[in-house]
Amino acid sequence: MTKPYRWRLALPLILPLAGCAAAPSGPQAPEPVKSVNMAQLYTGRWYEIGREPTKLTDGCVAGTTTYLANAQGKLVQRDACHTGTPEGKERAFQGTVVVLDPGQNNKISVRYRVWGIFTLPYTYWILDHGKDYGWFIVATPNMHIVSMLSRNPDPPQSEVNMLTAKVRALGYNGPLEYPARFPAGGGS
Repeated sequence: MTKPYRWRLALPLILPLAGCAAAPSGPQAPEPVKSVNMAQLYTGRWYEIGREPTKLTDGCVAGTTTYLANAQGKLVQRDACHTGTPEGKERAFQGTVVVLDPGQNNKISVRYRVWGIFTLPYTYWILDHGKDYGWFIVATPNMHIVSMLSRNPDPPQSEVNMLTAKVRALGYNGPLEYPARFPAGGGS
């Protein structure tokens, strides 16, 4: 088979992707303003309080994001949730984190390993965080993924309302969902 012929076979697969890249963009996240203290935000476990509904998270509750160092000393982000209930089967993905703006530390790229075969990169922006690093709001630059996270596995409704108001003030007007969370005291 000649090389030009191979390209003709690949065109039906490539052209739709090119169309996606040229499609008009929807809402864009504002540029992050606050710098991030890496030792305070990119360590330990965070609990997902609310998020934009996506196919990936459909049926997922009691979500967590955990930051840890791997054997090579690289920062790793592990995202997990449970199917149906906080006691349900765990679903998890993890990837290595690269800070895209050293010094500000509010833009990261996470390269998730998928089925151990390939990596899927996602860029996240930390759009806001508490002074005490008790909560933060993260989104992709195109706001296709928006999440509110807290150090508290079951924060008071006043914190949930405050985070929701902040997400709206940042320009996200789409649907939000508040899946079941771990009870106070943690969970797995």
